[in-house]
Amino acid sequence: MANVADTRLYDILGVPPNVSENELKKAYRKLAKEYHPDKNPNAGDKFKEISFAYEVLSNPEKRDMYDRFGEQGLREGGGGGGMDDIFSHIFGGGLFSFMGGHNRNRNGRRRGEDMLHPLKVSLEDLYNGKTTKLQLSKNVLCSACNGQGGKPGAVQKCSTCRGRGVRVMIRQLAPGMVQQMQSMCTDCNGEGEVMNEKDRCKKCEGKKVVKEVKILEVHVDKGMKHGQKITFSGEADQAPGVEPGDIVLVLQEKEHEIFHREGCDLHMTHKIGLVEALCGFRFTFAHLDGRQIVVSYPPGKVIEPGSVRVVRGEGMPQYRNPFEKGDLFIKFDVQFPDSNWISPEKLTDLEDLLPSRPEVPCIIGDTEEVELQELENTRSSGSQRREAYNDSSDEEGNHHGPGVQCAHQ
Repeated sequence: MANVADTRLYDILGVPPNVSENELKKAYRKLAKEYHPDKNPNAGDKFKEISFAYEVLSNPEKRDMYDRFGEQGLREGGGGGGMDDIFSHIFGGGLFSFMGGHNRNRNGRRRGEDMLHPLKVSLEDLYNGKTTKLQLSKNVLCSACNGQGGKPGAVQKCSTCRGRGVRVMIRQLAPGMVQQMQSMCTDCNGEGEVMNEKDRCKKCEGKKVVKEVKILEVHVDKGMKHGQKITFSGEADQAPGVEPGDIVLVLQEKEHEIFHREGCDLHMTHKIGLVEALCGFRFTFAHLDGRQIVVSYPPGKVIEPGSVRVVRGEGMPQYRNPFEKGDLFIKFDVQFPDSNWISPEKLTDLEDLLPSRPEVPCIIGDTEEVELQELENTRSSGSQRREAYNDSSDEEGNHHGPGVQCAHQ
């Protein structure tokens, strides 16, 4: 007899809890025809409920679990293959697939995990493209036993745990209250299967898979970016009854000593002297494809310290459109000469060549001329002044106590 508090699945099909198998099937067929999405497009949710109720109640083990513990018992204890198998049959994917996961494919077959591997590449590789070979170790089905682990028919589902790998014990604490406990099945060591030692495959030792070295040919296309993925579908670990996942390579761009990439643009810093900043220049550098690039700047155009100029079309190629390229931005670090690099006499000649000084403003009133010093010397001098001031204050304090204060009138 079903749990009086939970007969919802029977109510969905419109049958009593003691319904026979034939009557259950008739009720399901009648409702399925009425609410099938082909005939009733707006009844999709109703049709799923009907299918779910029939799937549970038509299975003796699941029905017994539901009659004893209700839907809560199905969720916690599971009957047969558990809730995941129920949703797999109904919706074409497991419970996680129904909720938006990816552990089953569209055909309802379980899918293995993807294997992620970082692949370090240089900026030159991303600029020019590169083909390389990568050696990986993965599991493949044993060829000696065709992934069965032993002789045909040697592997049997564990009768103790019913193939789940865990033993579920449910204890009723009070009416309507149950406690569920799970523990690994000791008969099959949590594998859900048992097999005689003499029937085990000698090659894989009953594990059904063996290690194999796989060589992948990896094509890094021009313009690819840091973090971009290269996918090899179905090349991950194999397992019996499981669709292999993918091997996913994640590009990791190594730092370059000259160039810095931002999207399709390249950035670099170049040092020039003061004469180059004022009188023009030419310099060369090796690009990422080995070309020698000559950069020229005409005389008369001044380069300010920290200013940026651009070379159009010398950046990174666009991914899948390598004939279109970004730009190259060059930031200039202007190096000034050292102090006293020229004699005072020649300084006068140089000043005649440079733009004239601004006129000194007319000063009215008291003036005081100060000397501009290097920053370190200024700090040292200021520190000495403060020390002298403190020493003087201390001496005054010895004669006058804490100090002189203004008297209130």
